[in-house]
Amino acid sequence: GCGTLAVLEQNEAGIVLLRSFDWNDGLFDVTWSENNEHVLITCSGDGSLQIWDTAKTKGPLQVYKEHTLEAYCVDWSQTRGEQLVVSGSWDQTAKLWDPAVGKSLCTFKGHEGVIYSTIWSPHIPGCFASASGDQTLRIWDVKAPGVKLAIPAHQAEILSCDWCKYDENLLVTGAVDCSLKGWDLRNIRQPVFVLLGHTYAIRRVKFSPFHATLLASCSYDFTVRFWDFSKPNPLLETVEHHTEFTCGLDLSLHNRGQV
Repeated sequence: GCGTLAVLEQNEAGIVLLRSFDWNDGLFDVTWSENNEHVLITCSGDGSLQIWDTAKTKGPLQVYKEHTLEAYCVDWSQTRGEQLVVSGSWDQTAKLWDPAVGKSLCTFKGHEGVIYSTIWSPHIPGCFASASGDQTLRIWDVKAPGVKLAIPAHQAEILSCDWCKYDENLLVTGAVDCSLKGWDLRNIRQPVFVLLGHTYAIRRVKFSPFHATLLASCSYDFTVRFWDFSKPNPLLETVEHHTEFTCGLDLSLHNRGQV
């Protein structure tokens, strides 16, 4: 079916719809620009990326169609001085984009399954991670064509990954096997931690921007869970507010209590 991008704003009245844009295919992911508060990029089931401007009523500004299957994830670079976007697709490739250029700068091949997640390192310029149905977590460098590191992280499809905001070598993966695993890039033989509690596949995992050992995950078991991997009992809280699959979450950069 068709997709809609909803741009929301929080004010005294609560959360209100600021603007919405329609696209002719489902929209799977969205990322805000890091250099323009009005610009964001979505990716969709037709394999394309769309650039939108919330200051305009119509859109998109541009469409990039290079992936041959669903474009499932998109992320804007987090390090200073870079304005790069990475997308991951069910066509098993990741692509690097400069939003000012009309075509991709580079294509990254190596995964043997669909790519579910592509996330920039918040520390290392030009470095991103990808998680795939081929059961691997991979680390890439935009200056080198091949994969920098391939970690056989789970014996199941990996649906999500994220970088720790306080340790440039630490990542977390979430998979169909219901587990979260932490990985230190300097020693990938064993996970740093394994977090168990979800009863169905983990769809999204995010590290806290405020606490080095805190993370949040959501799952097809309808729950959102909060963890502190430094504690003997790492599961801090299970939130059961949703009545359907919980597919996404993020933690506010501005309000440390907001998810």
